[in-house]
Amino acid sequence: MQEISPIVQNALVNVQTLAEKVDTYGRKGLEGAANTQRAYRADLKHFQNWCEKNNFTMMPVSASTLSGYAAHLADTHKWSSINRRFAAISKLHHLNNLDTPTQDRQFRAVMEGIKRIKGIRQKQASAFNIKEIKNVLRSIETDTNTLLRNKAILLLGFTGAFRRSELVALNLEDLTFSEDGLIVSMGNSKTNQYGDYEEKAIFYSPETVLCPVRTLQNWITTLGRNTGSLFVRIRKGDLLTEERLNDKTVNDLVKSYLGKKYSAHSLRASFITIAKLNGADDSEVMRQTKHKTSAMIIRYTRLENIKQHNAAMKLGL
Repeated sequence: MQEISPIVQNALVNVQTLAEKVDTYGRKGLEGAANTQRAYRADLKHFQNWCEKNNFTMMPVSASTLSGYAAHLADTHKWSSINRRFAAISKLHHLNNLDTPTQDRQFRAVMEGIKRIKGIRQKQASAFNIKEIKNVLRSIETDTNTLLRNKAILLLGFTGAFRRSELVALNLEDLTFSEDGLIVSMGNSKTNQYGDYEEKAIFYSPETVLCPVRTLQNWITTLGRNTGSLFVRIRKGDLLTEERLNDKTVNDLVKSYLGKKYSAHSLRASFITIAKLNGADDSEVMRQTKHKTSAMIIRYTRLENIKQHNAAMKLGL
């Protein structure tokens, strides 16, 4: 048998390595962000259970199965959730080089019918006003680790217009303090999935009990370290750990202090609404929220009081 020359061997290895890289990058491109992957896994598990219960084939899926699943979801799910379920099913098929019949006429007709009957309006996180958040913050004593951490989360989440996933992902190394305030550097976020360099500026407040910078400095002093997770779990007995806080805890925390109608996303929505009411233009708001378009600022602005925020008051009659 003729031996393969080293040059040919190297060429074959390089081709194989290149093919593996192409496969890795291609799969990563289809998978999307980590948070999206987690949501899709839950969606696909639900679809799998439904298919098994009803003796349908999950993959490749037929148009009639998709239509049946859509009709099933319409009884209990909102339009946005239904859409996400089918995005997960399509993504699964694409990852396995299979087509999904999402453009099938029957399926599209069923989806249009659901949209007309159910409506497409999404429930949005409520926004608090500046008086509400100030009253809450002034009421929080910081004489325990838990209370100090909670206040720091509320202040940073609000003044930085952070998503809860961004808050819990922060490390001490991401913070740079100066006499002007604080710069928070972020690696990845929902609007920054490619590791671009993003920063948020947090400023001192004249009132110490409302100051995000001083409160955060006090929290870091309590942590007693300069690396690792910024917000961590606290065990029974007010004992600090180095375990990173999960985003559900942030959501629960907001509800416990501000009320059940609010959520962690209210910190972000309220920042936008209050900033706009105080005269900030879209570009200034976007510099903090990192939204890419003004359309998203309009969507996030909660000006729901039809009597308070209405041009009919400015007609001069």
